[in-house]
Amino acid sequence: MPLQRSDTADKIIVDRRKRHRNSDVARAVRKTRDRLSQQPGGLAFDRELLKQHAGSIVANSATIPLLVAVLAATAVAFGAGAEILVWAIAAITGYVGLAILARRVDSAPPAEISPVSARRNFLAGHFITGLAWAYLAAMTCPACEPGQLTIVKGVSLLVAMAATAILASSLHGALVATFALPVAAYAAFGVELSEPLGIMMVALLVAALPFFAYVARIMNRSALMLMSFRSEMDALVAELETAKSMSDEARRRAEDANLAKSRFLATMSHELRTPLNAILGFSEVMAGEVLGPINSPTYREYARDIHDSGQHLLDLINEILDLSRIEAGRYRLNEEPLALLSVVEDCCHMMELKARNKDLRIVQDFEASLPRLLGDERAVRQITLNLLSNAIKFSPTGGEIRVLVGWTAGGGQYISVKDNGPGIPPEEIPIVLSAFGQGSIAIKSAEQGTGLGLPIVQGLLALHGGEFDLKSKLREGTEAVAIFPPARVIDGLPTSLPRSLAARS
Repeated sequence: MPLQRSDTADKIIVDRRKRHRNSDVARAVRKTRDRLSQQPGGLAFDRELLKQHAGSIVANSATIPLLVAVLAATAVAFGAGAEILVWAIAAITGYVGLAILARRVDSAPPAEISPVSARRNFLAGHFITGLAWAYLAAMTCPACEPGQLTIVKGVSLLVAMAATAILASSLHGALVATFALPVAAYAAFGVELSEPLGIMMVALLVAALPFFAYVARIMNRSALMLMSFRSEMDALVAELETAKSMSDEARRRAEDANLAKSRFLATMSHELRTPLNAILGFSEVMAGEVLGPINSPTYREYARDIHDSGQHLLDLINEILDLSRIEAGRYRLNEEPLALLSVVEDCCHMMELKARNKDLRIVQDFEASLPRLLGDERAVRQITLNLLSNAIKFSPTGGEIRVLVGWTAGGGQYISVKDNGPGIPPEEIPIVLSAFGQGSIAIKSAEQGTGLGLPIVQGLLALHGGEFDLKSKLREGTEAVAIFPPARVIDGLPTSLPRSLAARS
C-alpha cells in the first residue's frame, strides 16, 4: 500500500476539509475582515452610519412630535388661532413620514442599502420637516403679545435644533438641511429687526445653527471611532475564536498521537523484550561455553558481541519507556525515606569495575552525615548511575572522577559528578540535554550511547522538585550536579554549612 502524504502544511492545524467544525468561526472572521477592510468613510461605514441614524430616528420617533403637540396646545391655550393647529398637523405628518423612511432603512439588510440614495432620501425628509418649522417661524398672531411670540418661536426653534443635533448626528448635513430655511424665515418674517429683542433672537439662532452643527460633527466623529473600535474588538474576538478552535484541534491531534505512541511503545516493548531475553540468554550460554567448548574463537567473540548488542538494545528500550512515561506524566514515584550517602556509595561500588577497566579512579567526597531524604530510591539510583556512566564514558584513560554529596546553600542536598574529560562546547550543552541529543565529542567516541541519559535525569529530578545543572569547559572536564530541594529533607537541617559546600545552590 503506498504511503499517503498530507496535503496540508504542519502549521495548518485545523482540517480545512471538515468545514462543519469551523464554519461559524470562518464566517465570523470573514465578516470581521470585510468590515476592517473598509476605512472610515468607506461604503461599509456609510451603511453602518445610515443604519445608526435610522435606528436613532425610529427609537426617538415620538420625541419631536410630542414637543410639537405640547407647543401647539400651549399656544391654543394662550389664544392662538387655528393656524397653529395646521402647523402642528403638518409638522407631525412630516416627522411620521421621516420615521417611516427610517424604519424601512433600519429593517433592510446592510448589503441592500444604497448609501447615496438613502442619504438623499433622509436629507429630503429632514428638509420637509424643516418647512414646517419655517412655517412656524414666519407665523404671526395678532392676538398675541409680539415680544412674547418672538421669544416663544425662537426658544422653540432652539429646542428643536438641539434635539435634532443629537438625534441626527449620524447623518452629516441633516441639521443644516432642517433648520437653515427656518432660521432665514424667522429673520425675514418672524421678528421685527428694528427692535433689539428681534436682533438678539436672530443673532442667537444664527450663532446656534453652526454651533449645533459643530456638536453634531463631533458626535459623528465619535460614532466613527466607536465603530472602528468595535470592528477591531470583533476582529480580536474572531481571532481568539479561531485560535481556540485551532488549539482544540491541535490538542485533540496531540492526544491521539500520544495515545498512538503509548500503544506503539507498549506493543514494541513486549514484542522486543521477548526475543531479546532469548538472545541475551542463549548468547551468554554460548559465550560462557556452558554446554560445551566452542572450537572457533571467532564464534565466541560473535557470541559476546551478540550479547553486548542485545543488552544495549534492551537498555535503549528501557530508557525510551522511562522517558516516555516521564514526559506523559505517568511515572509514579515510590517515595520513602532514604539515605542519599548510602545510595550514591552503592552506585559508586557498582560502577567501580567499569571504571577500573579504563584505569579510572572514582574519588568519593561525601559529607560526614546527612539526614534522610524523601524520594524514590530507584529513581535516585538511576540518576546517580546515569551521571557516573557518562563520566566514565567520556573520561580519558588514567583519569579521575570526583563524586560529591552534601548540603546546598538553601538547605537541600546535591550529588555532583565531575570528570576531567574533554568537556562540552557551550553551544552543545542544550543539545546534549535534549532527547537523543549527542555532542560532537560523543558522536566521534567509540562508546555506545543513546542520548537519553541526561533527559531522564532531568525528568526524574523534576518529579522530585529538584534541578539539574551541567557545567563544562573544553579540555577541563564536565560537572553534572543533581539538586534536591530542602522540602525533601525530612530529618532536619544542619546548624552550619561547610565552606567548601556552602556555595552550591
